Parts: sequence; structure tokens; C-alpha cells
Amino acid sequence: MIARSARALAVPLLLAAVPVTAQTALMPSASVAAMSPAAARAIAPPTQSADGRLQVTAQRAPTPPRIDGSLDDDVWQRAPIVGGFTQSEPEDGRPATEATEVQVAYDDRAIYIAAYCRDGEPGKLIVNDIRKDFRTGDQDSFEVILDTFADRRNGYLFVTTPEGAKHDQQVANEGKENNASWDAVWIVKTRTTDDGWIAEIEIPFKTLRFTPGHTSPWGVNFSRRIRRKNEVDFWSPVARAYNVSRVSLAGNLVGIDVTAASRNLRVKPYALGSAIRPVGGSSFDGDPDVGLDVKYGVTPALTLDATVHPDFAQAEADEQQVNLTQFSQFFPEKRDFFLENSGIFYVGDAQRNNRVNPAPTPDEDLLLFFSRRIGLSAAGDPLTIAAGGRLTGKVAGMSVGLLNVQVQGRDPQGTSRGLDANNYTVVRARRNFSSANDVGVLFMQRQSTDTGSDHNRVAGLDWNLRLFGNLDWSSYAMRTFTPGIDEGQYAWRSSVNWEGSFFHGKGGVMQVGEGFQSDLSYYRRTATRKYFTDIGVRPRPVALKQYGIRELHPHIVWNYYENLDGLITGKRLHSGVTVFFNSGAYVEWSENPELQRTTSPLRLASKAPRLPVGRYAWNEHRLTGTTDPSRKLSLSGTVTWGGLWSGDQKTVNATLTVKPSYRFRTSVGVQHTDAELAAPVGSFTTDLYTMRTNYSFNTQMFLDALMQYSTDLRQLNANIRFNLIHRPLSDIYVVYNEQRFTDDDAPAAGRGVIVKYTHMLAF
Repeated sequence: MIARSARALAVPLLLAAVPVTAQTALMPSASVAAMSPAAARAIAPPTQSADGRLQVTAQRAPTPPRIDGSLDDDVWQRAPIVGGFTQSEPEDGRPATEATEVQVAYDDRAIYIAAYCRDGEPGKLIVNDIRKDFRTGDQDSFEVILDTFADRRNGYLFVTTPEGAKHDQQVANEGKENNASWDAVWIVKTRTTDDGWIAEIEIPFKTLRFTPGHTSPWGVNFSRRIRRKNEVDFWSPVARAYNVSRVSLAGNLVGIDVTAASRNLRVKPYALGSAIRPVGGSSFDGDPDVGLDVKYGVTPALTLDATVHPDFAQAEADEQQVNLTQFSQFFPEKRDFFLENSGIFYVGDAQRNNRVNPAPTPDEDLLLFFSRRIGLSAAGDPLTIAAGGRLTGKVAGMSVGLLNVQVQGRDPQGTSRGLDANNYTVVRARRNFSSANDVGVLFMQRQSTDTGSDHNRVAGLDWNLRLFGNLDWSSYAMRTFTPGIDEGQYAWRSSVNWEGSFFHGKGGVMQVGEGFQSDLSYYRRTATRKYFTDIGVRPRPVALKQYGIRELHPHIVWNYYENLDGLITGKRLHSGVTVFFNSGAYVEWSENPELQRTTSPLRLASKAPRLPVGRYAWNEHRLTGTTDPSRKLSLSGTVTWGGLWSGDQKTVNATLTVKPSYRFRTSVGVQHTDAELAAPVGSFTTDLYTMRTNYSFNTQMFLDALMQYSTDLRQLNANIRFNLIHRPLSDIYVVYNEQRFTDDDAPAAGRGVIVKYTHMLAF
């Protein structure tokens, strides 16, 4: 309270010390609103709930407002206005430089949100992309997160821009898992004014999960990004160490009184036609296909999703990378059915804020639930999924998730044996207790439906405790059950993490037994113990501001591996300094001593001899960075030189991105490696060229193309996708794929054209 009073007294004194023309940017939102002819009323004084949170009251609307980007509806003349946003970036805790005014209303069908984003220079608003689920950090935007159960951990995030683009996410465990592939039915219309821009949003209650008839508050927060200033503001203050996913820092939304909720039955059939010729094939094959997705609200808080004969032909293609490690590459899940509500199945570490890559990075040494294992044969070939079901939500005070999928087997000999036919089951439950703590259980199973004795099971528990302040303790312990394996069927991990605006630190240990086997996990080593630490500070020296430097970030990220007898098997000691600029650009210098002990010969390039089994140690130097990504022309890249395995390397990875308008963008990249290794490997050169192009006709129609060429494999891959959202959650896809080799004796190119139509019916 003393700090708030001091800040309130400081504002008038500060205004008195600056010229009148400069005062507008420093005035509280109510003052700015009074100067605008579009604002007839002052902002309501801030109110707080009994637990000290900011509070906004939803106004009941006798008639729904027209969603048109204008605030002339009767409900917006009566609904309380909240403002007083504070900065998270660049000046943590100071008043926002531009005013933002928000109102909330509702009726029996939907919740409505109006945001007036005042701006003294509306001609300088930045919009770079209007695609669905655009990158939120590169343009002006307004965000709202709704924590409908007020558990202070999970929420629904909705983001829009001055051009009305839509980005929606499910947020789980305060950002440990942010699912950007979740798609919701909601409407937004925007309008640019002479003093800013307006966003008017309608979110049907069918889109959300909540407990009807309860008048307890929801969690809510509003955020605004002013991109030309690289400024991020919040209604309920959030320290710069975090983002809007930190739901425990949200305010309260009161006044919502909906006595009943629809069961929300959605039926979404699809029809698909294709013509596909594999590489080396002589003719095109293709059969019409149909399938069905169903979503049903078993209770207002519990949702059942079912799919029959799903097809994921429209999923975005994986982007290749040159792999100079001894491990297989990690490719994230991109299939819609497995992505929705995926956060509830997550087991792992507390998220550390990372300004370079804001999405949480999975621990590739052991990612316990990895859904890409479903629907693939032991050799990595795709298999047909016959059906699947998922039950997620809240019941009896617990967050629960149940996933079951049946994969059809291959029958190459025309016999009754179904090779690779399996049923997959995942069960997850988590109970919250105290202010920010939880404990959970996980069970996973792969059961052959051809051979009863062929199965793999994983069971265990995890817990996440907020000890005090910003200190978290996260741990799990798992046991596996596989026929024929008796010893070492376990894995455990424990870490503590402190996340602050100046200092962050993490340390922990993980151990995987020699008999650990999980057919639904991604992991690199067994019979291993890993020690890890991630420590850094984020000073913001005032003396560097004149050079456009916002923050320094000296840090270390060290991983050390040994076998269970204590013999070192690997290490990577990343020590770096990152310089963040006010524009959003950054540059980082790092030194990366590395050691790896291989257990089998390793081929680093297709034409090079294999690297012998042995112990290898080297040090690489790395310079990486990017220019301002919000500009029409931006460049990002990494230069690596120094050691590599038994010799030396020079590697350049660079991408040039051009955005002449918010409708069109293209990126051209190259990854070039020159390596000189000891015999028998010798020298080799690899190049991987990538071009990605996107064109948005409007916010419902898009064209995306990805082309890659590898000089090492002499292979060209092309993926071109046209997507029309012809009605909410209903799409038309036209996809063209090509794979060809450029050798003189190369086989015929593989080609495919796929047309897919989906239509969502709501009841």
C-alpha cells in the first residue's frame, strides 16, 4: 500500500516537470480518455478483491452488442471501464506510455470484451501478419487470458491485432505447456481510430469450460503490446520475468452469473481425395476417404473428444535440419487431435523465461509423454489410426486426462497377423493444493492387439511446489514394466528453479535406469545420470541505454552426463552473454566445450565414412543473433567455428525474412557446414537451403509453401498448402507434396495432391 501511495503521489509531480505536449503519454488512462471525443466517461477507480487482486465487473447485457469494432452499443455505455495498465517491458512497474481501456459484458450465450487501445501515433502501429495463430511478439496486439476455474494455473488465451487477426491458446500450469494449436470459436472485429485502435471480442460460453451457477470469480488479465516501443503492458501487473501465462498474477473477473451451460456437442466430418505417387513409383494411387471428429461436453467442466479414422494430411511439414549429433532429431507434434488439451498430460520441469525462444523447450533427454510415438511403426513408417478418444477437464476437484487410441496393423502377406497393431492408453490426474502446488499421477500403456504378451507400461507420480517467493521445486519418479526386462526399469528427475527479473537459477539431477523403456516417450540415453544447471543475471545498466541496449544476460547452461558407474559419457557447457536491444534485436556470444562418448559408429554425412566409436572432446565458438524482427526486412543467423568431434568445423546458418505487407512474407535460409575431421572421416561439406513463403488473402484464407534442398542427400522436398476457413472450425485444404532426388540415376519423383473438406456442426 505504501508503494502504491508513493507512486500515486509521484505522477502529479512528474507531470509538473515535463512540457504540456509530453504529458499525454504519462497521464493516467482516465485523463487520456477524457481528452478523446470517443470517450464519454472516466475510467472507474481500481477496485480490489479480498485477496488483494485487481477486480473487474462484467456487465450483464440485455441485448448482445454488435461485434463491429464500434463501442456505440448500449452495454458499452454502462459497463465499467478499467485501465491503469503498468509496464512489464521496458520499465517494469511504471505506468504504460499509452492508455488502454477495457470493458467486459456477458449474456446467457457469450462473454464480450471491448478494448480501446489509445495511441498518440496511430499511423505507427505495426502489423506484420494476419495468419491464424500469428507470432505475437512481432506486432501490436491485445491479449486476454481467462482462468475460468480460478485455479491460478490454467487458462484460455485470446490475442488480436489492429487488423483483427486471431491467435488462441490453451495455457497449462502457468506456461509449462502452451498449446497454440488449440482452436476456438470466437469473433473479433477491430477498427483503427484517430487516437488508437479498438478491438471488440465475442467468446461463446460453449468455447470455454467452467462451472455454471457459481458466482465465484474467474481469473482474468489483459495485456497490450506496443511494438514500435517494444513495450508490454498488463492490467494486473506481471513482472518482466514472466508473461501473460503467469495466471497466478491475474486479477479477478466478477459478476458472471450463468445458471446453465450447453453440453456443446460438435460433430465434424471430413471427406478426402488424393492422388499419390511414391518416390520411384510408376503410377498414382488414391482412394476417397472419410472420417469423423466429435466433441461433447460431458459436464460443463469435462470434455470428450472422439475421432474415427482421422487423417492428418493437412499438417504442416517438418522442417529439416543438418544433424551433426549422435542422436535422432526431435520433431514436435503437429497433429490436431494430439495437440488439443495436450498440456494436461505434461510432466516435467518448471518453465524458465526465455526471451529468445519464449515457448517452453521440452527436455529431449526424457520427454515422458510424446504423442508422435502413436501411429508410427518400429521403422518410423506411418500407420493408420482406426479410432481414438480423449476425456479432459476437471472432476472432483482434480484435473484429469484420459487418452486411448487404436492403431491398425499392417498385413503385408494377406494373413490375419496385424503387425504393429497396438492400443495406446494415457491416464493423467493432478490435484492442486495450497496456493500454487500440485501433485499428480501418470500411467501410459502400449498393448499389442495381436500378441497379448507384448506390452509396455509406465506409471509414476510428480509434484510441483512453490516453496517461497519465486522458488519452485519440480520432481517426478517413474517405473516401467516391460516383459523380459527385470532390472533398472525406472527414471526420476528433481530440480529447483528460481525465476526473478534480475536473477534466474536452476539446478537438478535426472537418472534413467538401464532397463528403462517407454514406448510413449522421447529419450536419448538409458543407464545415465544427468546433472544440469541454468544460471544467469539480467542487468539493465542505465549507461547502456544511450546505445539502444536494454538488457545484458550473462548466463551458463551446463549439462553433464555419466553412466551409473560414474564414468562421464557426455557434457555440454554453454557459457554465453546475450545483449538485448530496445528494438527487439539481440546478439549472443558463447563458448561451448563439449564431450561425447559414442557407442556405435556415427555417419555425419551421407558420403562420408563413419566416425569410429570412442571418446571425443572439443570446443566450439558461436555468435548468434537477429535484427529487429518487426521490420519489413530482418536477418537472423548463427556462425559456429572451432572443434567438431575429431576435427574442426565452420558452420553458417542464416535466414533472411522479407515482409512487404502483413499479407505476404518470405524467408530464405541456408545452413552451410565445412568440416575437416581426422581419418577415416576426412572432410565433407553440407548445404541445406530452405524457402518458406506465406500469403494471407484475408484472415480466413491462406497459402503456405515450404521448399528445402539438401546438397548432401541431393534431395528436394516441397510442401504447398492452401487453407480456406469457410466457416468457424471448418476448412478446405488443398495440399501438394513433392520429393525428388537430383542424381543422374535418380528414381522418379514422388508427388501427391490431397484435397480435404471439413465441416463443423454444432448442436
